[in-house]
Amino acid sequence: MFAIGEFARHGRVSVRMLRHYDAIGLLRPAYVDPATGYRSYTAAQLADLNRIVALKDLGFSLDQVDKMIADNLGPTELRAMLTMRRAQLETGLAESYARLAQVESRLRGLEADVPANDIVVKELPAVRLVGLTTTAASFTPDDITPVVHPLCAELGRRLPHADVHPAGRLTCLYEQQTDIVVRATVPAAVDAEGNLNGLDVIDLPATQAATLVHRGPIDQVLPSWQALARWLEDNGRRAAEPARELYLDTPENPQDWVTELQQPFTTG
Repeated sequence: MFAIGEFARHGRVSVRMLRHYDAIGLLRPAYVDPATGYRSYTAAQLADLNRIVALKDLGFSLDQVDKMIADNLGPTELRAMLTMRRAQLETGLAESYARLAQVESRLRGLEADVPANDIVVKELPAVRLVGLTTTAASFTPDDITPVVHPLCAELGRRLPHADVHPAGRLTCLYEQQTDIVVRATVPAAVDAEGNLNGLDVIDLPATQAATLVHRGPIDQVLPSWQALARWLEDNGRRAAEPARELYLDTPENPQDWVTELQQPFTTG
């Protein structure tokens, strides 16, 4: 018989842990002195303790270990449990690598003085929009800005004379084709057969998007879009269309503008 301290040393566990195992019924001592309460263990119980420690080191909870020992699992059942545990560890490892990639992406963003550390993945609901469409030669501010501003202004002129009640904020959409397709839109619950005063109806499906809040003039937005592009690459995502700019606040001073950039993506 081993006293609890000696048994703990042989088993490479603490006395406190052995008392805990006793309290939850996982490993009872072979003998408890009724006068002193001292616990004693047999040499044969070292095998039981080693099995508990081995299963615990594999990541099984004490409740799971208790059930596995109580059920006296054979090789087939134990193999199934270990296979399941391996799948859990692989999933956790993949999630950890994904988080590591995000941390590295954000570090690169900080080093490059761009706000990549503020990128958040959001679920964007399906939405119906009405708006106007035109094209631009490229995404550069010199090509986009002269197109977007008059397009948004024209949308503002047409809305009051259409059977449209905007249900949200101005949103610009961008798609890469031969040229850049640019749409100035607002969300609205409308009948496509009603008086739209020349406005198009655009239905966007629900999607996931990497989002980033850009603060300042919209003609200085390119570094923020580039930060989103780097985040997609670093996290194994592929950009989907259309990319969106949601204008949250557009006061008179462009330096105070707040715009949420929304880049839909797919995995793989």
